Amino acid sequence: MNHKFLEVSAALIFRSGHLLITQRHAHTHLGGLWEFPGGKREPGESFEQCLVREIREELGVEIDVGELFAEIRHDYPEKSVHLKFFRCTLPHGEPQPLDCAAVKWITLAELDAHAFPAADAQLLAQLKADAK
Repeated sequence: MNHKFLEVSAALIFRSGHLLITQRHAHTHLGGLWEFPGGKREPGESFEQCLVREIREELGVEIDVGELFAEIRHDYPEKSVHLKFFRCTLPHGEPQPLDCAAVKWITLAELDAHAFPAADAQLLAQLKADAK
């Protein structure tokens, strides 16, 4: 069996007490679920460079990548993912759903009202703990 291993960089973009989430296209792996914007790291790219490129492609905005917030490894039946979540800021502009189904600003209290991939469970618990 060919078990894939992916390295993924994701952004936690906070603005005025809200956090940016994006919805996956229905026809993709984990389609319809909400997630934090980002994507797969290309060879030779740092996780931070990956994030800047992915946010530009997905949302059409430039971000400033801050500190690493969480690092998670999760195994799905068909692949393993190594996720790095960075705190990021959006200096200007409004994210557009260029390569995702939707974008939404939510409060941490609203996280439970959205379905996220299993790989994000640990991060969601950490965010909720920080909100208390």
